[in-house]
Amino acid sequence: MDDRLIINNSPNKQVRPEILAPAGGKKAFLAALAAGADAVYCGLKRFSARMAAENFSIDELGQLTQLAHDQGKKVYIPINTMIKSDELAPVGRLLDQLNRWVQPDALIVQDLAMISLARQTGFSGEIHLSTLSNITFPAALELVRKFPEIKRVVLPRELSIDEIKMAAAACPDELSLEIFIHGALCYAVSGRCYWSSYMGGKSGLRGRCVQPCRRVYTQDSRKNRFFSCQDLSIDVLTKIVAGVPKVSSLKIEGRKKGPHYVYYTVSAYRLLRDNFDDPKAKKTALAFLDYALGRKGTHYNFLPQRPQNPVNLSIQTGSGLMIGSVKGERAKSYIVPREALYANDMLRIGYEDDAWHTTFRVSKYVPKKGQLFLKFAAKRKPQNGTPVFLIDRREPEVEKEMRVLENQLGNYSGIKLGESAFKIIPPSKNTPKGFFQEMRVMRSMQGLKQNTWDPVGVWLASDTKRIIVGDRRRSWYWLPPVIWPDDQEKMRSLVKEALKKGCRNFVLNSPWQRVFFPKDKSLNLWAGPFCNISNELAIEQLAGMQFKGVIVSPELGKTDYAGLPSKSLLPLGIVVSGNWPLCVSRIISDDLKTAQLFNSPKGEQAWARQYGSDFWVFPNWQVDLTPKKEALKKAGYKILVHLSEPLPKKVKLKQRPGLWNWEIGLK
Repeated sequence: MDDRLIINNSPNKQVRPEILAPAGGKKAFLAALAAGADAVYCGLKRFSARMAAENFSIDELGQLTQLAHDQGKKVYIPINTMIKSDELAPVGRLLDQLNRWVQPDALIVQDLAMISLARQTGFSGEIHLSTLSNITFPAALELVRKFPEIKRVVLPRELSIDEIKMAAAACPDELSLEIFIHGALCYAVSGRCYWSSYMGGKSGLRGRCVQPCRRVYTQDSRKNRFFSCQDLSIDVLTKIVAGVPKVSSLKIEGRKKGPHYVYYTVSAYRLLRDNFDDPKAKKTALAFLDYALGRKGTHYNFLPQRPQNPVNLSIQTGSGLMIGSVKGERAKSYIVPREALYANDMLRIGYEDDAWHTTFRVSKYVPKKGQLFLKFAAKRKPQNGTPVFLIDRREPEVEKEMRVLENQLGNYSGIKLGESAFKIIPPSKNTPKGFFQEMRVMRSMQGLKQNTWDPVGVWLASDTKRIIVGDRRRSWYWLPPVIWPDDQEKMRSLVKEALKKGCRNFVLNSPWQRVFFPKDKSLNLWAGPFCNISNELAIEQLAGMQFKGVIVSPELGKTDYAGLPSKSLLPLGIVVSGNWPLCVSRIISDDLKTAQLFNSPKGEQAWARQYGSDFWVFPNWQVDLTPKKEALKKAGYKILVHLSEPLPKKVKLKQRPGLWNWEIGLK
């Protein structure tokens, strides 16, 4: 079979989707090419949603991209972080350098500011919207098409094949879809996780997540990893998704993984895509996936008639291939490996979230069921029975293929990287109008006393039973942070009913929810805090979508907050108090009780509660920037938001500082 992609510009013809491989470093990039990936995505040293990966410099990426292009392969660069205002110029210069000296085929982005920067720098490649952009319902694609630079949308991992087909049916000719087929699953909906940030400023929206969901939590004296997911693995179902019109890319997750993982996952999915009717090829592919050093795989929601909860407490979710356990005395610890080990293979002793876990580099070949003696520092000595995982390996045949490609890099001259003189073009000067207000946001307006002039908000969810408008000048409806395909028409009906009853004030928690509203200048549509807006160019894009104001990201620090109103085309609001969720998820462990506290290893408490189709996880203390109200008002914020969340029985909030990242700044 010809390994080249079938290229056809007709929107009505099915094109064999590409296999898109991750690369967190040069070795992984070469492994992707050696295995026959059609495209590779790889991040830079800054502004990548996987900052824990090795990542690339521009000059290194230039040579690798030349090599890939000469082999007919594509290269995509994720600059898919939330961008702060003071980072716009550096990101713009980086984009200018990429365009001039690397010329990648596409950028993968989440921040709307990247659309402006692509225009300003004259970027010649495509724009792909990251899953962090939260395109979760089909109608959103009709709005995405209005941005001509955007050519592809990466759909969430949570979607079933039926929901993917719904998105494909709604996908305009100008767009295509990218689907995750293998790799790590986040517990939270992508772009809706603040857990790591809330606990210490390291934001998942900026690629710095410390994975608190992987830890052991306690509820009712039961300890377990209630939020730790298995890996997604579509495996034998690849034939189904590869046959969906508009699906142009099958994406493998894993920029923090080694070259061995990349080589074997790419090899497996090439077989599953191209030889799905060959039982022998299928068997080989599944063996490759078992050998790829990932977590135990799950089909998750892919088959709606047979959904699988990826939080399965009966299955260990440590990354890597478990190859044995620690045996022997303190001075003579050893393992009997279930697989042969090669020189320079890397082992992890224990789980990633064990504070004492350590790694061990294998120094020489060890046969299957041989003995490998382990040496530890005295304080690092694990107990007998501690699991040992193979997390990276150096298989000789794979290394040989990679060396052939690495030698070819010498044929390409290094980039003489020059400085970029790019300067951003800021939005037009504007003095946002509006008077200062404080808004209380609740789950229901029923029983509300309407005796003040301050606005009142209520969540408009798919399970809302009755629209109550009240005083039209004061009543606001807040759309949820996630709308799934099955909720789409219910939300459209609720919005239509609210408009019919005279409501004109709405907070939209994804920019793409704008599609539910008519073009009506009398509407007062604000972008909500779940839109994760943090800079003036993103605000400019929202102004072009007829938004009248923006409630900025709650993750920012005081310096970021102070300077933004003076640069904004639109009036701004900010969340100053209330229960902000650690995350929003489509799933929950069958073993975790909702509306009941659970405890972290460090003694923090939280609880989960279901609203509509999703589960919200709340910390047991509130955001509280109320001592900063005067400073925020002076800076120019027009609306201060107070989130009012009904507490479960027996849950009492702790009194502790709720400044979030105000003092420490957003990492």
